[in-house]
Amino acid sequence: MILTLGFVSAFQTALIGGFAGYYLSESLYNEIGQRALMVSKTIAATPAVVEGIQQRDTVALNRLAQKLAATNEALFIVIGDHQAIRLAHPSPELVGLSMADDDGDDGRQALVGGRGYVARAVGNLGETMRGKAPVVLPETGEIIGIVSVGYSVSQVSTTVQRYNFVLYGVVGLMLLISMLVAVVIAGRFKREIFGLEPEEIARLFEERNATLQSVREGIIAINRDGIITTVNRAALETLGLDEGATVAGRPILEVLPDSDLLSVLESGIPDFDREVWLRNRQMVVNRLPVRQGDETIGVVASFRRRDELDHVSQQLTRIQQYADTLRSQTHEYSNKLHTIAGLIQIGAHADALSLIGREVSDHQTLIHLLLAAVPDPVIAGCLLGKYNRAKEMGLHLDIDPDSQMTDIPDNLPRDQLVSVLGNLIDNALEATRRHTGEGGHVALSMTDLGHELIFEVDDQGPGINQDERDRIFEKGVTSKLAGEKKHGYGLYLVRQFLNRWGGSITVENLAGSGSRFTLYLPKIPDARSTP
Repeated sequence: MILTLGFVSAFQTALIGGFAGYYLSESLYNEIGQRALMVSKTIAATPAVVEGIQQRDTVALNRLAQKLAATNEALFIVIGDHQAIRLAHPSPELVGLSMADDDGDDGRQALVGGRGYVARAVGNLGETMRGKAPVVLPETGEIIGIVSVGYSVSQVSTTVQRYNFVLYGVVGLMLLISMLVAVVIAGRFKREIFGLEPEEIARLFEERNATLQSVREGIIAINRDGIITTVNRAALETLGLDEGATVAGRPILEVLPDSDLLSVLESGIPDFDREVWLRNRQMVVNRLPVRQGDETIGVVASFRRRDELDHVSQQLTRIQQYADTLRSQTHEYSNKLHTIAGLIQIGAHADALSLIGREVSDHQTLIHLLLAAVPDPVIAGCLLGKYNRAKEMGLHLDIDPDSQMTDIPDNLPRDQLVSVLGNLIDNALEATRRHTGEGGHVALSMTDLGHELIFEVDDQGPGINQDERDRIFEKGVTSKLAGEKKHGYGLYLVRQFLNRWGGSITVENLAGSGSRFTLYLPKIPDARSTP
């Protein structure tokens, strides 16, 4: 940049300086020529010159010409008759010869045309600028002679060189200043671009574009005027826009009328994991202001459809539930197998058979109940897993034998329902174990009568204060004791699912101790839900 700006400045300065020098030289030459012409016209109109030519008084004319030349600082003054024969000349030996012998110009334009003119020629006295004017009789207008006044070109060149010295000095100073300005501009520009060179910026720009297009989340950025500056392919797909649509350069509210990016731009406060509706689609959005110093110059938003995040979360939840179920069953049956093996080894065959019978009877009763009340295998499997987990914790999960859950809407996501129900049962088991220890009971009742699916989970915990009943559904809020593993996301996910489906949940304390969570799910979801 320094070299480029320096070259451009040098070229412009040299061009301007050369033009100025040429124009100055031509102006000075023209000025000297006009001066010579004016002096020649003045001398030609002098009565003494007219009279001297008429009388061919060469002595008087030479004396007068020398005097006038000295007065007007001219190199020479030559006076000739109507035939261009010299009557006065600085060199006496040239008097009486034709003026054409001097420079090839016999003054025909003045003698015949009757008008003065300027000529530049090389004569006996060197190169000169000459002004020639006819000598005319005032009475008759007859041309009787010619006057030639000359100024040496060397005089003009000396003046031009003096002016050029000043001019080129200024030009050199301008060039130096231009170079210093180029250095300052380049330094400041480099600081603004974090010390990167142009080729590095180009490489980072290509990497940035490749990164944006490779990210599966939608990304949109706006500038301080609310104009979209960046958008990736995932954003177009997520928002349902045509992939070939021209979005960059348009106002954000024109593309997304429901966007809150302008509020973030105004406040400068980042916004994370916010659930919003964009183009009738529920999104999870992160908005981050872009700052330059203390000024907010734009906002970058990344977003993804909520159902995609839910799908991943539900898969993880389902895997965890399966793992918990298998772990619980493995641990429980391992203990019972060891017990049966011990009974057999000591010969207590009747006790071993009795234990086996009770175990088979309990599971058969639970399985028959689940098959009759909950024919959906996903929900039944979840309840069976929670039953085994309760036994592992030394607790009892009592499922109301009158429960019925057969009319579940086909569009109700089973994995989301399992996640919600599992969170409620896990919380009830934890609360019961902390309050009563082993031997506690957690009760589950289900019904699908009417227009709603209703689940009731009762625990024997300490209950929930009235002030905490709304807060427990906030993200990060937990009722676990200090030192225990804290999450604070279970009930938050329950509330999020209910908000999407249009359901509700109530919390009440039971007589004595314990609490009851009652879950209501409409069979026909809210119109805005995104199951």
